[in-house]
Amino acid sequence: MLTTGFGDTMGCMIDALKNLFRPGAEPRSEVPQDVAVAALLVEAARADGVYDEAERRAVLRLLQEMFGLNPAEAAALHDQGDEAQQTAPDMVRFTRVIKMALDEGERIGLIEALWQVVLVDHDRDPHENALLRHLAPLIAVSDRDSVAARQRALALVGPEAG
Repeated sequence: MLTTGFGDTMGCMIDALKNLFRPGAEPRSEVPQDVAVAALLVEAARADGVYDEAERRAVLRLLQEMFGLNPAEAAALHDQGDEAQQTAPDMVRFTRVIKMALDEGERIGLIEALWQVVLVDHDRDPHENALLRHLAPLIAVSDRDSVAARQRALALVGPEAG
């Protein structure tokens, strides 16, 4: 009875698929928008393999500015984003939330903030450049807008970062 093993396997697979679509099934949880932003800022800070104090201060400052937080609230959000970034299998769970939750101007502002983080150490690392080139289209920011955001970030952090 060779078909018995196959039939049992197919039956288990069909049952598993039915359970996926059963009423009352828990939906896959999305991260909150602010945690998604914090996670991407931390990801950008770590892209060159070094997450130094200047980058941490930049992330905290940006979180305060972007969300109107006090220093303690920004630190708590940073820690949530840091944990989410470290445990996520990829960045898509964050970029999907951002793409849906933020309008175009806010997404461009986020790319500018990400450029500020990677440029704060005045070193344009190839991994950081690759990350920002990868993230921009994932959050629906054009290359042109990303380049303009990078130029604005360079003006803020100083020309020695270029």
